[in-house]
Amino acid sequence: MKQLPAVNKWTPLGFMISLLLAPAVIADQYSDAAKKWVGDEFTPSTLSQEEQLKEMAWFTDAAKPFRGMEIKVVSETITTHEYESKVLAKAFEEITGIKVTHDLIQEGDVVEKLQTEMQSNRSIYDAYINDSDLIGTHFRYGKVFPISDYMVGEGKDVTLPTLDLDDFIGISFTTGPDGKIYQLPDQQFANLYWFRADWFARDDLKAKFKDIYGYELGVPVNWSAYEDIAQFFSVHVKEIDGERVYGHMDYGKKDPSLGWRFTDAWFSMAGAGDKGIPNGTPVDEWGIRVEGCSPVGSSVERGGATNGPAAVYATTKYVDWLSDYAPPEAQGMTFSEAGPVPAQGSIAQQIFWYTAFTADMTKPGLAVVNEDGTPKWRMAPSPRGPYWEDGMKLGYQDAGSWTLMKSTDPKRRMAAWLYAQFTVAKSVSLKKTLVGLTPIRESDINSQAMTDAAPKLGGLVEFYRSPARVQWTPTGTNVPDYPKLAQLWWQFIAEAANGEKTPQEALDGLAKAQDRVLQRLERAKVQGDCGPKLNKPRDAEYWLNLPGAPKAKLGIEKPKGQTINYDELLQQWRSAM
Repeated sequence: MKQLPAVNKWTPLGFMISLLLAPAVIADQYSDAAKKWVGDEFTPSTLSQEEQLKEMAWFTDAAKPFRGMEIKVVSETITTHEYESKVLAKAFEEITGIKVTHDLIQEGDVVEKLQTEMQSNRSIYDAYINDSDLIGTHFRYGKVFPISDYMVGEGKDVTLPTLDLDDFIGISFTTGPDGKIYQLPDQQFANLYWFRADWFARDDLKAKFKDIYGYELGVPVNWSAYEDIAQFFSVHVKEIDGERVYGHMDYGKKDPSLGWRFTDAWFSMAGAGDKGIPNGTPVDEWGIRVEGCSPVGSSVERGGATNGPAAVYATTKYVDWLSDYAPPEAQGMTFSEAGPVPAQGSIAQQIFWYTAFTADMTKPGLAVVNEDGTPKWRMAPSPRGPYWEDGMKLGYQDAGSWTLMKSTDPKRRMAAWLYAQFTVAKSVSLKKTLVGLTPIRESDINSQAMTDAAPKLGGLVEFYRSPARVQWTPTGTNVPDYPKLAQLWWQFIAEAANGEKTPQEALDGLAKAQDRVLQRLERAKVQGDCGPKLNKPRDAEYWLNLPGAPKAKLGIEKPKGQTINYDELLQQWRSAM
């Protein structure tokens, strides 16, 4: 081939040639980056490699107006978001030309930043991943751009054609009473029952349990059985292989995390609210009654259930079990301190265990992991309290979700929306699920890759494939101002946890405090037609004698314990799918 003469790019001819070649070079740059990431990192995927590259090409093309921009987003610090911050942000920059700073801070700090932006109308971050627990807040204040509006309006040209909202398992959690979708789920995890399957399978322990309690040792179906099993391991077994063991684990230090322990649906497990999925109506698991779309009260005297008999029962069991069956140091622990304890090998069961701990609970070398990498433990549906009825939610599910604020500059909001979609796109979502174990897509849950991973995940895959999954839901729309109301819980629950007040006294204080917040919101008229409109107080017996929540005190709060064999439970799930 004839050699062409060198061309100086600073000559007129050279400058023209460089202009002609530049788009092709840039296109190749982003295309090559996409091929690298798809081939090296984004595998496995529910898409074919060809489909992944098409999806990546869409991102490259849609990002053209925003190349060279730098945006900032924020989320709480969990494994899934660490993967996004360290891996996906870098991939996104190389494939789109948009630089992302993805900050990781504590959950309470995320809510504080969001609250500050809502109050000041000044942008702090270009997008937030915050819990869908704020759906009632976002729906009423009008500070958030509903993504269902955004996708067909301002953000139409930057909305991924293959986003497939119907594939997201948590869309109902982020949908307001008006039918609009306010947030896009990014990760999800439930709080479930956790137990040492290896201990529960031991013939000597099974025989001893049946001799004492008259029924089989197994997965507890009700709180009576959970309490019996807690007593069995803490009082009657005491030691296994020379080590002190306990039948229960929890935490009780006066700390904001103590509030999560309860607002994350402890009362729903006992059965304090009304029937309804994803949340009870008219009374939810916080005990807040809503009529129409307006909160009307939290205390029993206003038709709420925060200080009703079922809530008092639930709080009493929390206090008693922590005192009688958990390690002594648990009383002084916070959420983050108590979380790693079951992995150390001395806990037989935990009624309230977040599946976000799955990745940390499956690490090689742990006392609760076999040499072949399979867990000695399993997760299962939480047992239900005596006030629980069919048709109620049974536990909590966290759904950290992308949130777009109206106070954000429109161009920055578009760029942030591109990154948000990138982190949940089908090209990357399965790999992210396998890393963080917080699934968001039906297609990922049912993939062969999840089937292959299931034996080492202790029931996580089986749970998310089961019909039982729908009974685990986040805080719902009855809560009109999550930041203001949530901060009350830990202060009042601590009074019961440390013995300063009885559960009834502590919950009476909490209910009145919540009503005061609702009253202030009503007077301020800042939440429109769906803001609080408090009921006038009436005699508690009026409400307790009506059907539904608040529920009158049961004559028997500890019926006979009931358990189920774990393999039988799995079979029930499979047959119902």
